[in-house]
Amino acid sequence: MNTPSLFTDPLIELPDAELKLLPGWIDPATADAWLATLLAETPWEQPQIRVHGRVHPIPRLTAWFGDPEARYRYSGLLQCPLPWTPLLAEIRSRLEEKVGQPLNGVLLNYYRDGQDSMGWHSDDEAELGRNPLIASLNLGGTRRFDLRRKGTGRIQHSLFLEHGSLLVMSGPTQHHWQHQVAKTRTACAPRLNLTFRRVRPHE
Repeated sequence: MNTPSLFTDPLIELPDAELKLLPGWIDPATADAWLATLLAETPWEQPQIRVHGRVHPIPRLTAWFGDPEARYRYSGLLQCPLPWTPLLAEIRSRLEEKVGQPLNGVLLNYYRDGQDSMGWHSDDEAELGRNPLIASLNLGGTRRFDLRRKGTGRIQHSLFLEHGSLLVMSGPTQHHWQHQVAKTRTACAPRLNLTFRRVRPHE
């Protein structure tokens, strides 16, 4: 049974999941300003990962910000947080007020074009706790966000994440579902995604 929603509107109806999409969570002018500032100020990196014995750069640019203790490992990479910028601290404060939970880290993913992508995965690392809340803010070009049940091979639900939208995943979602942002040949503007979370390294 799902726990009560953080929001007054109904959740997206998926079994064993709690997802809420808020289109237009921020107004277009604010979204434009945030996007321009973050693209200009962020020290972007393109980490490399080893797949089947070969090293490949991940197909997007990234940066990890957070409180000093918010060290986070995913895809075999240990993320040591950069200190909060004034803008990221402001966005975090707004999100904490919205979701009613503390957030101590944010992963920025910059998709420069349709060939930048994120493969199938769940945000289920031990540092995130049993039922992590992931608050995903989307700026820039619209991209399709796919979900599939763990253990299956087909897409079972898709969302289009638009400029200024907020997607919140919580409850048992990461136990039962995977998500991706697939490559596309359709022309699309650059997209910046900020996924805020709470890292619990000592719990």
